[in-house]
Amino acid sequence: MTPPVPGRPTPLLVLDVVGLTPHLLAHMPRLTALGESGSQAPLGTVLPAVTCAAQSTFLTGTTPAEHGIVGNGWYFRELGDVLLWRQHNGLVAGDKLWDAARRAHPGYTVANICWWYAMGADTDITVTPRPVYYADGRKEPDCYTRPPALHDELTEKFGTFPLFHFWGPGADIVSSRWIVDATRHIIDTRRPDLALCYLPHLDYDLQRFGPDDPRSHRAAADLDAVIAPLLADAKAEGRTVVALSEYGITRVSRPVDINRALRRAGLLEVHTQDGMEYLDPMTSRAFAVADHQIAHVYVRRPEDLEATRAALDGLPGIDQLLDDEGKKAHHLDHPRSGELVAVAEPDAWFTYYYWLDDARAPDFAQLVEIHRKPGYDPVELFMDPEDPYVRLKAAGALARKKLGMRYRMAVVPLDPSPIRGSHGRLPTSEDPDSGPLILCSTPRAVTGRVAATHVKSLLLRLAGLP
Repeated sequence: MTPPVPGRPTPLLVLDVVGLTPHLLAHMPRLTALGESGSQAPLGTVLPAVTCAAQSTFLTGTTPAEHGIVGNGWYFRELGDVLLWRQHNGLVAGDKLWDAARRAHPGYTVANICWWYAMGADTDITVTPRPVYYADGRKEPDCYTRPPALHDELTEKFGTFPLFHFWGPGADIVSSRWIVDATRHIIDTRRPDLALCYLPHLDYDLQRFGPDDPRSHRAAADLDAVIAPLLADAKAEGRTVVALSEYGITRVSRPVDINRALRRAGLLEVHTQDGMEYLDPMTSRAFAVADHQIAHVYVRRPEDLEATRAALDGLPGIDQLLDDEGKKAHHLDHPRSGELVAVAEPDAWFTYYYWLDDARAPDFAQLVEIHRKPGYDPVELFMDPEDPYVRLKAAGALARKKLGMRYRMAVVPLDPSPIRGSHGRLPTSEDPDSGPLILCSTPRAVTGRVAATHVKSLLLRLAGLP
């Protein structure tokens, strides 16, 4: 083991193992050993229990009501548009972990490898997914790095960032392996005081098949094996390891078409182009931004609030409708939140669909198109099982791509029923082993139940910073 450098903070590696729960840990012997030789505790998450909100809480020590990240996306009222998966760190308010660390230790260095809101963050090293959008409409895999020279260094050593393995029907272990390799390289060559590493692999099969499916258990074992060299490197260097999860994924069986309910009530409006319907948020009296098991419901005028509530009250699959008091109780009372926030029942989740006839669906509905859809679409993890030619069409589109021609990979089904796992609501007390957890290589470092808002202070303490 390499001894710590005198006068330097204890180096940290923080692994965001998405979807990790005590249930899945049983299939991950290396992470299990980390917790057994060190320490382990349940992790209290935030509402909504989704990536962008949870990570922002970990890094600021504050709730969505304070840092402003009320989901993976929201309605930007000033733009009249729904935007998900923005990347600018300026959207996150508050004092960041690295700000606090540098006040205690000037020169503290931070590497962010694929945690969200990475672009524009005051970190020393950044790697984040960023496709190339060519002028002719093509989208090609790539990443953004800071410093810029790191891009070619990583690409030469590990290949192009595998974007189509990071999300979509082809999402698999390849993306997490690339991220692990990049993290090992950055730690070896740059020695950052803090390395943040995002590992998405468990997100895929748990949403496709559910958390109790053997394929999900195999995904956990595969990820554990991929992490092994990184854990070995950290141990040899004397780097403290923290592994945590943002949420647990639970089994679901009921999609809830919340926007279709609002449309049938005459509250949601669309506009039509070329026979396709597009959500018109600027003129709609009410519409929802669906985000897994949470939906922000935006109501344009106060006088439409009761009509909106009436349209959703009793809709099968909705557990709660949070008003101003409910949002405040859940620390979600931020101007970016909807006037109402719908929380799904444990076995339900929200679709973004707003059209009433699939023949009128916009063309992006059958694409992997995370930035144009006005809500999250987990069905992008599947190829359309109803289309017998779907793989042939995909092969044809891929051939056009390789020839440098424009192409449309229209393979995503419009049927939400295959989804078997979701998240977003707070864990139930009936099954604590399905909630998130935190592990640390340091004995007795985590005990009891660790709140998401305490992760920032915990990391500072582990680094030896006041």
